[in-house]
Amino acid sequence: MKKINLLIMVFFLFTSGTIIAQKTFTLSSKDLGGQATKTEEFGGFGCTGKNQSPQLSWANAPEGTKSFAVTMYDPDAPTGSGWWHWVVFDIPATSNELVTNAGNLSLNLTPKGTIQSVTNYGVAGYGGPCPPENHGSHQYIITVYALKTAKLGTDANTNPAVVGYNLWMNTIAKASIVTYYRREKK
Repeated sequence: MKKINLLIMVFFLFTSGTIIAQKTFTLSSKDLGGQATKTEEFGGFGCTGKNQSPQLSWANAPEGTKSFAVTMYDPDAPTGSGWWHWVVFDIPATSNELVTNAGNLSLNLTPKGTIQSVTNYGVAGYGGPCPPENHGSHQYIITVYALKTAKLGTDANTNPAVVGYNLWMNTIAKASIVTYYRREKK
């Protein structure tokens, strides 16, 4: 009898842990794998990619989420402070996705009210990977933030550091995916 009770308890703990793990805030992409491609690569600064932002979707936002934000950051950029490739915020709490190429401002593919502010390229919208040639693989951290405010209080001209500060002050939870990209001298 003790063995049966122990087996039932182990089964309950195992399945309970699985259920809890499935309900965590998560970020995924139908477009990205472990390596970015020419599709995502920036079209400038010596790069010749399509500069197409990846599709992103998130699930299981925590209670109290009033909006979302998404950033893409390269900590390996040889700048001393990394490189911000995409800064998107004021995404309505009713949204759970940015479609492929949503970072192209002229296509107007983001949910209504969403703001894309300037990146380290000096313009708003998506600016894809473009590491220096022969600098090795750079990691690109794409993060979705669940925020406790509906509006971040910044605009499309706000630099990434100030947006980041406001994100830090308002984040309930966040989830990230990482992709890598390198350029070799031709």
